[in-house]
Amino acid sequence: MKTIKGPGLFLAQFMGDTAPFNSLPAITAWARDCGYLGVQVPSGAASLIDLDLAATSAAYCDDLAGQTNGLAITELSAHLQGQLVAVHPAYDAAFDGFAPEAVRGNPAARQAWAVDQIRKTIDASANLGLDRMAAFSGALAWPYLYPWPQRPAGLVEAAFDELAARWRPLLDHAEDNGVDICFEIHPGEDLHDGVTFEMFLDRVDQHPRARMLYDPSHYLLQQLDYIENLDIYADRIGMVHVKDAEFNPTGRQGVYGGFQPWAQRAGRFRSLGDGQVDFGAIFSKLAVMGFDGWAVVEWECALKHPEDGAREGAAFVRDHIIRVTDRAFDDFADGGADMSANRRMLGLDR
Repeated sequence: MKTIKGPGLFLAQFMGDTAPFNSLPAITAWARDCGYLGVQVPSGAASLIDLDLAATSAAYCDDLAGQTNGLAITELSAHLQGQLVAVHPAYDAAFDGFAPEAVRGNPAARQAWAVDQIRKTIDASANLGLDRMAAFSGALAWPYLYPWPQRPAGLVEAAFDELAARWRPLLDHAEDNGVDICFEIHPGEDLHDGVTFEMFLDRVDQHPRARMLYDPSHYLLQQLDYIENLDIYADRIGMVHVKDAEFNPTGRQGVYGGFQPWAQRAGRFRSLGDGQVDFGAIFSKLAVMGFDGWAVVEWECALKHPEDGAREGAAFVRDHIIRVTDRAFDDFADGGADMSANRRMLGLDR
């Protein structure tokens, strides 16, 4: 068993153009005051990190770590760049905004840029002394999620073959640098549940650097058993986002949400403690399975102000982290024994 590290805060939903959210020293001072001990940093956020320098300069990384007001950099995130490693043409226009203007409208150039960004995030993670990073997988098969019209034979297999071919060199580069790539299992990605993650693993030969970012909110909204998921994938879960959600189906809508905005959906994300996720069970499982990473708050809520969600989230995680025991609760009743005594108790030495 291990005591989970935390609380940490994913900065993606908070960074902005105004103080204190527009620089690493300012936003980490704010996060510290909220009660956080670490921050997860988006590697593409130029206001927080120079990825080119971080990928090539250990000295720059040392300086960067000194700008965090005593908070740890828990991991780097390359979610948006990972999304662009594989984009179905139906989403070209929607996802072009994730890329720099120079490669927009050019899917091949955009993909090459994204791959380079992932490589640099791996290198930067190593220079920061981090052994894991976060990413989305991207998606080629997602438009065909629902099998109507009937999917042609081999369509999904071809999509996963190509997805694996694009990620395999990056996983090998991660292996060379001692960094795990933790794919957030997320709707909109081809890796959106356990089955699809396993399909990917089979195609990358069970690569040891391919791991999961576990976020129970996405599983609750899919009506997937997020507790059993921990048992199944204990050896593959490398990162955890602590995010709440609720699912309240009605006679008018269910999992698909009827194209409604988040506040009007049957399934929606909520601030920690306001949803339905059983975090007591999750933190207990994580402690028993020896999870050695951070509990990182990802704030997404259809109702509550983000700064309130952040402050409440720090306290919520701190209260749920289990400081694991160093002794059994019934040690006081231990009478001591040896093998001879054990055999006598079993009646084997008569």
